Amino acid sequence: MAPSYSRRLCLGHGIERTGLFFTRHGDGLQEYAAMKRVSDVPAALGLALALPALLAGACQKKGPPSFERPPAPVSVAKAVARDVPIYLDEVGKCVAREVVSVQPQVGGRIAEIFFEDGADLKKGNLLFTIDAEPYRAAVASAEANVARAKAVLDLARVDLARFAKLVATQIVAQADYDAKKSALDVAEAELRQNEAALATSRINLQYCSISSPIDGRAGHRLADRGNVVAANGGPLLVIERLDPIYVDFTVTEHDLSAVQLRMAGKALDVEVRLPDQPADALPGKVTFLDNAVQEGTGTVTIRATVDNRQRRLWPGRFVKVKLVLATLPSAIVVPAGAPQISAKGPFVYVVKDDDTAELRPVKPGQRQADLVVIEQGLKSGERVVVNGQLGVTPGGKVRVEEPQGAPAPAAKEAASK
Repeated sequence: MAPSYSRRLCLGHGIERTGLFFTRHGDGLQEYAAMKRVSDVPAALGLALALPALLAGACQKKGPPSFERPPAPVSVAKAVARDVPIYLDEVGKCVAREVVSVQPQVGGRIAEIFFEDGADLKKGNLLFTIDAEPYRAAVASAEANVARAKAVLDLARVDLARFAKLVATQIVAQADYDAKKSALDVAEAELRQNEAALATSRINLQYCSISSPIDGRAGHRLADRGNVVAANGGPLLVIERLDPIYVDFTVTEHDLSAVQLRMAGKALDVEVRLPDQPADALPGKVTFLDNAVQEGTGTVTIRATVDNRQRRLWPGRFVKVKLVLATLPSAIVVPAGAPQISAKGPFVYVVKDDDTAELRPVKPGQRQADLVVIEQGLKSGERVVVNGQLGVTPGGKVRVEEPQGAPAPAAKEAASK
């Protein structure tokens, strides 16, 4: 009997090879395979029902998890109401109130110098002396001439009195009497002339001592001791009065009407600031308005007088001038960094009670140092963002942080109230 071998092979779900049968018939080998389908009805039915759900779940993609933007860190300040000035910002130049060029009024050699360059001088302080010996001699000569003229005058008077008696008795002619009378008149005139020459020589002697004519500050001397100078031949020193000091500036003819209207009946106030010290203002008053508009520039010159006891202002230096025209009461002010610019115009971020930011269009006014006036769009007490605007979105949450260093000026003022 021929041997037979059997092998079981799985082909897939529900299909299997049942066997391989090898049968030997004579000299050849004959193989045949028999396959059959094994039906599993319950399993196939379950798979058919679950397949659509599995396919649908496999085809659907899950969306990304929801993301909530974190609150933006910001610094805020409260809008406050206070009185602020309405002003014009101009550039001015300091001018000494008095400038004196000291010149010699007599010629001679400079004998002594009695001041240091840059010294503060008082009126009457001695500055220079010029060699006075020639002028003392001139005074002595003039005094001698006066004495001689007096003697001549006395003799002329005696002669006239004598001839008056003789002419009465007709001993002398009337012509001789007239000649004596004329001689008396000439003697009197010569006396007056010599007295005037004596006064001139005494004045020249006084001019040998040169004193300060004003209170002021000395510049550098232009002649040293030993130099010979001529009368009115050039300045020896320039003295400038620094306190008070003038500040000259200009306004346009467009602003001239407002200035004239507010100058009626009172002097306008000014605030003068140095470019390197903008926080320290020096107060002053307008004391002069020019009488014409300058051709070509369309401006008019205004002069303010400013107290300068601390010598902070110096002649020739340029300064910033704020000309105060009026006062705006109860104006809303915020830190200057709060207003921002968009395509639709200026705006601020207002922080509400629920810590959300509202984009609020505003109308900024004049700047007041580190504050700015808001003419429309804000109320006193509202909180505005002053730092961190780039991270804020309209309607988004914000996280209020304390500013680094000192608080904003508006917040400080609000806190003090």
